[in-house]
Amino acid sequence: MFSFFFKKENRLEELIYKYLENFQLIYENFEKAVFSCINEPHCKEFNFLKEQTDKYESKADDIIEEINDLMYSKVLIPDSREDIMNLLHGLDKIPGDLEIVLFMMKYQKLVIPEKFMKDVQDLITVSIEACETLSKQITGFIKKESGTRGFMKIIDKHESHCDYIEKRLIQKIFTSNIDPFVKLQLKELILCMGDISDRADKISKMVNILSMKRRV
Repeated sequence: MFSFFFKKENRLEELIYKYLENFQLIYENFEKAVFSCINEPHCKEFNFLKEQTDKYESKADDIIEEINDLMYSKVLIPDSREDIMNLLHGLDKIPGDLEIVLFMMKYQKLVIPEKFMKDVQDLITVSIEACETLSKQITGFIKKESGTRGFMKIIDKHESHCDYIEKRLIQKIFTSNIDPFVKLQLKELILCMGDISDRADKISKMVNILSMKRRV
């Protein structure tokens, strides 16, 4: 239970678990928002789900700030504080990636053409699976459970799968006969979607390094 890092560990663990619960709400609402647009071209539920995602993202920022205040009140030694805050700040960039995708869909009024729907659904599904696995990995790390490296390998496979889908999608987009400007919009959207699993993979590797440091 973070005995490697903490003297006053209980409150800190509680806040990190709270953050992870909120992180789950963020990516679940994000997934629902994106799929509402794919399944319903007029996106009737999209605005509500985007607002929910934004709300939970704002809450995540508040939790990070509270964790930061607690950590720098001498709960941890300097090196440990830096490790944990780098991990949390890295993790907190994923909600930002999700927000960018929703922002683009809303304000560029992007509707996924039917011919690309299946690939986009797959890209989002695998990206969310990477987020779910990352959350499990971090939880296991906090509890000092084994399996950190196993989770990292799973996330690495998700990232590779997303990379494959992303490249295949972009190829399909630029060989299609849709409007050239829409091609560029869709390419940018797909690249931003691809950032989600890339980020999860980087954070997962960071967790694995921290786990190894703990054993030294």
